[in-house]
Amino acid sequence: MLPGLFLDRDGVIIQNRDNYVRSWADVEFLPGVLDALRDFKFSPYKIVIITNQSAVGRGLMTRKTAEAINRKMVNIITEYGGRIDGVYLCPHIPEEQCQCRKPNPGLIFQAATDLQLDLANSVLIGDALSDIQAGIHAGIARLYLVLTGRGKTQAGLPAANSIGDFEIVDSLPQALMMLLKNDPNRVDS
Repeated sequence: MLPGLFLDRDGVIIQNRDNYVRSWADVEFLPGVLDALRDFKFSPYKIVIITNQSAVGRGLMTRKTAEAINRKMVNIITEYGGRIDGVYLCPHIPEEQCQCRKPNPGLIFQAATDLQLDLANSVLIGDALSDIQAGIHAGIARLYLVLTGRGKTQAGLPAANSIGDFEIVDSLPQALMMLLKNDPNRVDS
């Protein structure tokens, strides 16, 4: 079993939008993300995107549109030399109380089963405390809160001091650079 690198989408890979990412026109990669994912390609981690997309459940876009946005984003990452091994999406609104919407760990467990991931040696990077909580509930070893997206606001919330251990970093590129430097099992090609 391989470790997983679980990445939130909005606020970590692409810009977060107050009115949701509802079409490809709303997608803007955060600075340095494409380079960082390219440089991380040969790591031993399976790279997995886990994303809450309540705009689907709210009727603001279809699941088909959300999946098309994800496919195009993954295609661009791949064309840039990066790698994404899986994308898992929760289409529900919070009131539905599903098991896949973060902070619940359903998306993580689904990916772990599908990709045979070792959660105890995995990493999660998100911009919200709900991302961190999902990682804690799934038993993920290393958790990073990025200050991009909602991260700066989330890091200042009182709950940030009580939910468990996680590290705060400036961005996804910084977190991936730290992982690469500290990973003795790294595979370079």
